[in-house]
Amino acid sequence: MISFEDYKEGRIHFIGVGGCSMSGLAQILNNLGYQVSGSDLNDSPFMQTLREQNIPVQIGHDAAYVQGAALVIYSAAIKPSNVEFAYAKEHGIPMLERSVLLGQVSRSYQKSICIAGCHGKTTITSMLALISNDAHIDPTVHVGGMVDFLSGGVRLGKEDCFITEACEYVRSFLTLHPSHIVINNIDDDHLDCYRDIDEIIDTFVQFVSLLPENGVLFANPDDENTQKALSRVNCNVITYSIQGNGQYNAANVEYDELGNPEFDIIKEGKTLGHIVLHVPGLHNVQNALAACVVAYEAMGISFEESAKALLHYHLAGRRFELVGERDGVKIFHDYAHHPTEIKACLDAASNYPHKKLYVLFQCNSFTRARTLRKKYGLAFEKADVVMVPNLYPGRDIDTGDIHATDLVDEINAHSHNALYLPTFQDIKEYLLKNWQSGDIVVTLGSGDVYKQQMILLEK
Repeated sequence: MISFEDYKEGRIHFIGVGGCSMSGLAQILNNLGYQVSGSDLNDSPFMQTLREQNIPVQIGHDAAYVQGAALVIYSAAIKPSNVEFAYAKEHGIPMLERSVLLGQVSRSYQKSICIAGCHGKTTITSMLALISNDAHIDPTVHVGGMVDFLSGGVRLGKEDCFITEACEYVRSFLTLHPSHIVINNIDDDHLDCYRDIDEIIDTFVQFVSLLPENGVLFANPDDENTQKALSRVNCNVITYSIQGNGQYNAANVEYDELGNPEFDIIKEGKTLGHIVLHVPGLHNVQNALAACVVAYEAMGISFEESAKALLHYHLAGRRFELVGERDGVKIFHDYAHHPTEIKACLDAASNYPHKKLYVLFQCNSFTRARTLRKKYGLAFEKADVVMVPNLYPGRDIDTGDIHATDLVDEINAHSHNALYLPTFQDIKEYLLKNWQSGDIVVTLGSGDVYKQQMILLEK
């Protein structure tokens, strides 16, 4: 079995190093004393962070970048036709896929806290990173998003503790070596690589089985599918809930004028702490509760210390992020792409001061549109207008059996507020004719909507 630990003397080259996870892993190996290089098709803030750490990176792909490398790391986005991948394969250079490397890195730490769940894991991981940082604990952190206070998606620590997102896509979290696991929820996402929700639950159960005998599972019993998984595991379990179903519970939730919540943390009738957030939505109460409970139980951080840290927590990039303002209209973007995430985001947005709530939803992948069509139809009740452009293909091939107009029809069957506007230019023209000062626009999706939306701000 190839292990990165065997290549202390040689150079380790990352193909696709500009991605959040890949750039984070490159920094972790660099911090551990390995010689690291990388390349990516495009420049990005992650690439700039690597340069600032004196890690040599190249824009574009060339076989010459791989020559002399002792080990090559590649992401799932890199195809065998990539010239660097093909060169490494042809010349017998050892290769590791990104998730396998992440698993090996997690094995290097005595305490490995793995944050899983179909929704909320980036937020919980970044909250836990902030809490541990402010409590002067020095773990290494690997987050799947851009986090301002980390200047990217990684924190390089000196303690024998690793905090990471644990992603279920293509079962990549099964490479990890957890001492602690969080399951925030289990949902029917990624049906391009799973047969159905039962297979997804099976895989989460398999993930929990990786815990050692003294390992701990933190779980949200409010979630029906997580409950199904809990009934099949045999390990130490600590539960947290926003509905009063857990060992630790969020209670007395109140919101300020911007929809930002505060709440008490209660266990066995005793109030342990009071949390004030400056990020909106009930789903972030759940995320913050998870982070505080893990910080207390796994890291010995008091609820008072967590509360102080979360006072200055801001969401990771592409999570209800203010993009800009035009004509007195604020434009926000959120990575939400599954119906559950969309409903949570729009619940939060509905509490933000506004006249009309316009939503731009770009569905990423034909598989999602096909398999989640009916659920999408129920996700937009809080919006005044939903604008749907052509589907973003993602990793899919268009087989012609699903179209953006099918989603529009499904939404209109329930909330009667959706429009098919094929291009972002069409959406811009519609908004300029209709929006008024005091309205807000929320753009949603995991495709290229975060880039395309900038047309709305162009004069």
